[in-house]
Amino acid sequence: VQLQASGGGLVQVGGSLRLSCAAGRTSSNNALGWFRQAPGKEREFVSSISWRGSSTNYADSVKGRFTISRDNAKNTVYLQMNSLKPEDTAVYYCAVALSSIATSRLESYRYWGQGTQVTVSS
Repeated sequence: VQLQASGGGLVQVGGSLRLSCAAGRTSSNNALGWFRQAPGKEREFVSSISWRGSSTNYADSVKGRFTISRDNAKNTVYLQMNSLKPEDTAVYYCAVALSSIATSRLESYRYWGQGTQVTVSS
């Protein structure tokens, strides 16, 4: 099972990026999530979305700036990131949850993508 994340890059403070993750048929009926990991830090939750897209969760640090969405016809999840800050710099990972319910718990995710680097420069 492979999840393909894309859309990372180098952006200035205040800029925007849109991450995409092609989750394939593994995402059928499953919630999807985004996590990130900065150098020397633990992987942390960013956002998740339920199977139908009716429920979303966000880490406090990204609320109001990031928006998660999904297109089930394309088996793809997106993360729109606005007003980026240097502390958003990390490798971002998409993941497929074990259930259809959006969750912030890392252990509730089954499949993981390879990650895409986001660097916010000041």
